[in-house]
Amino acid sequence: MTRRTFLRGAGTAVALPLLDAMTPSKAPCRIAFVYVPNGIIMDAWTPRTEGEISKLPTALPRILEPLAPYREDLMVLSGLTQNGGRALGDGPGDHGRAGANYLTAVHPRKTFGKDIQTGISVDQIAAQKIGGKTRFASIELGCEQGIQGGNCDNGYSCAYSNSISWRTPSTPNPPEVRPRAVFERLFGSAETRPQKYDRSILDLVLEEANRLRGTLGGTDRHKLDEYLTAVRDIETRIQSVEKGKVPIVPSMGNLPASIPADFVEHSRLMFDLMTLAFQTDMTRVMTLMLALEQSNRPYREIGIAEAHHGLTHHRGDPDKIEKVAQINRFHVEQFAYLLGKLKSIPDGDATLLDHVMVTYGSGLADGNRHDHHNLPIVLAGGGCGGIHPAGRHIRYPDETPMANLFVAMLDKMGVPVESVGDSSGKLGYLSDL
Repeated sequence: MTRRTFLRGAGTAVALPLLDAMTPSKAPCRIAFVYVPNGIIMDAWTPRTEGEISKLPTALPRILEPLAPYREDLMVLSGLTQNGGRALGDGPGDHGRAGANYLTAVHPRKTFGKDIQTGISVDQIAAQKIGGKTRFASIELGCEQGIQGGNCDNGYSCAYSNSISWRTPSTPNPPEVRPRAVFERLFGSAETRPQKYDRSILDLVLEEANRLRGTLGGTDRHKLDEYLTAVRDIETRIQSVEKGKVPIVPSMGNLPASIPADFVEHSRLMFDLMTLAFQTDMTRVMTLMLALEQSNRPYREIGIAEAHHGLTHHRGDPDKIEKVAQINRFHVEQFAYLLGKLKSIPDGDATLLDHVMVTYGSGLADGNRHDHHNLPIVLAGGGCGGIHPAGRHIRYPDETPMANLFVAMLDKMGVPVESVGDSSGKLGYLSDL
């Protein structure tokens, strides 16, 4: 069986996870970037000590505590800077610059017209080199809808705030926020299927799945069953939203509304879809924006009715600082869910988490001061053996370009480059125990 085997039905092509029966059966490396906006309360984020993070639960700061079960699978990186996010003579607009600069490490042109200009983002550098090996060169996801035109931040285009992935210096990749649209992209358009959304895609490939199951060994049969169960679970949750069993936000296109109003359900649907895309090798490059820069979303799920962005301009107000810290921790809880999913899925001789590099972070440190230095960054996963996280906190010299991390990550993906944006070399200590 080849790695590109699909279960096919009317309008449906269900890719398969990596099975022992496949040739080649070696797991590929993947790369992902998860973004949160508006900065972080850094005092509640940064570990107090450098080096190995103790196995005691109290060793991780409050915001990062949800990551405690996966502490041996991650590193906290301090001291990294995105200089291109600073004004550099352009005046206000830190949020627009933070988004556009985050993965490009290039200072964006200050404009809200058609002449937007930044750089090619690190995910797209990887996609251009290895994207031809998969069905999709890259996939861009999000949990908050934005627009790509107009003035969103003091003369900076909304495209800068609302995208972190840039295919060319003037072409952003807007994130897809609709779970149904992502599901259809991965498994085929419902428009070509009988009964459209009322019937499971698995019903259409059941006969072929049963025939395949009969040819597999016990371990592969178990993997196949778990995978198909996961696909059906996601499909059922999307259908529950569309049928009104789960509160939704207003419809945002021709597809039935499939965007849960509940942030936890929305983000976890997107993380589950991300996991499926990696598990089936439909792509090896992904980005996900949990919210847009300057997001004014309230988080009523944790009892916060005020707008996120407004709270970050706290001016030292302890009540507002506390609420921002709660939002920061709430976001990390969702990221911990992703790490748990990746760690639970066998992938060749290890797990998906062992074969991925995923960063979590923001283009701003302190959101009140709009700091672009000492950014909050977590790097998780083993990178196919190229990364040895071992639960470490690494503090780099002040003003170390974050782009140095991108150069190192690309190198470990088998995509060596001389530079990315304003990089000055390759970030060290990612593989040193």
